[in-house]
Amino acid sequence: MSTDLAWLPATEMAAGIAAKRFSPVEVIDAVLARADAVDPKLNAFARRFDEEVRAAARAAEDAVMRGEALGPLHGVPITVKDNVAQAGKPSPNGSKALLDFVPGQDAVIVQRLRAAGAIMLARTTLPEFAHKILTDTPTFGVTRSPWNLEHTPGGSTGGGSAALAAGVGPLAIGTDGGGSIRCPASCVGAVGLKATLGSVPFEGFPDAFGLYAFSGPLARHAADAALMHAAMAGPCDLDPWSIGRALPAGKVSEEGAARGLRIGWVERFGPYPTHPDVARLTAASVAVLAGEGASVEPIAPDCFADCFEYYQVLCTAAHATRMGAIVDQWGEAITPAFRESVEMGRRWSGVDLLRAQDRRTALFRAVQGLFQRFDVIATPTMLSPPPRVDAGGSICTEWYAEIAAPLYPFNMTGHPAISVPAGFANGLPVGLQLVGPWLADQRLLDLAALLERRQDFVSVRPPL
Repeated sequence: MSTDLAWLPATEMAAGIAAKRFSPVEVIDAVLARADAVDPKLNAFARRFDEEVRAAARAAEDAVMRGEALGPLHGVPITVKDNVAQAGKPSPNGSKALLDFVPGQDAVIVQRLRAAGAIMLARTTLPEFAHKILTDTPTFGVTRSPWNLEHTPGGSTGGGSAALAAGVGPLAIGTDGGGSIRCPASCVGAVGLKATLGSVPFEGFPDAFGLYAFSGPLARHAADAALMHAAMAGPCDLDPWSIGRALPAGKVSEEGAARGLRIGWVERFGPYPTHPDVARLTAASVAVLAGEGASVEPIAPDCFADCFEYYQVLCTAAHATRMGAIVDQWGEAITPAFRESVEMGRRWSGVDLLRAQDRRTALFRAVQGLFQRFDVIATPTMLSPPPRVDAGGSICTEWYAEIAAPLYPFNMTGHPAISVPAGFANGLPVGLQLVGPWLADQRLLDLAALLERRQDFVSVRPPL
């Protein structure tokens, strides 16, 4: 079976299955063949369930042949990050300490994607407890980019990004607590959406009201990200931010998407310089939007200058509170960088934590002020091209800020943010981040589709 089926966009895959041009079985066979070919080099998967997946494909094919009503993702394979619950599937979050943890039910987003007809292909690698923007663990080893095996596919949704960039399924479920959807999207030349807080429920997070973590889609195509986002989104009683949220459109409309928009262009974040190649490529993508009728103003807001200080307090305090007992029990079996994060988090006082929460609110209000002047904020997604696989990447180091400064501010403010391909630096992908006001997710998806059409980086496949 030709692996060309594996490279189809999810929209075309679903349409072709519904029209009986090809079957879910043929799609799954092509995708699994592609996985067999590339994963020995990439190490994108924590676990595969090939026979179960083939059985699901046969059931999906039977539904087509019986003329049943089909969901918008019927027969489309999707990978699942290894910290997202699937009933009956081990979900160790990249840790040896949780190898025996098996959730009793699916996460809400998994339930919704299944209801839309998707087939859960495999579970993808991530750094232990999702604490890095690179993907490696003592449990599953190092995950590599299909663009260059010595470089990272990003993190913490690194297995998902590596797989879809290499043609192993068109969609990946990601999570994002500090850039973990947008960073890997940038690193592999994909589209990654961190939607408005509450658009996609995140019912598993212990602190529902202080939420800064998100679930969302990674895809090769903007239209696929929109389709997947629509299947995941909507109210959930267990997530207070999601209550009352309307369902998104599930499609894109790039025609005239940039016309009349006011874009604030932020090339540099605080004290952290942007790599010249990244600055050049992302500025060129912003110029495309200007050519499509947007007005662009370079800006240098001071509200981002010190936000790593309090983001780090929030994250490391969360690690210490929720995972400290595991670290104490398992000791050196836990990633050294995660142990350091827990140690750092234990040093903060209640005053430190409350001060960080107050500063988070001040940041939100400052960004709201920017959106009184602009319709979209544009930034580099990452401040450098994808680093090497041994670069580090932990939240408890200043290097995190040096490379990811445009990412975590918008976890704290809850604004929607999307990474879209902006070109290549020495053969490695670079991403542009677009940020919108709350509930402007559709605007960002439409702009992503416009840039995809005008720049066509999606047609370039990795050498693997």
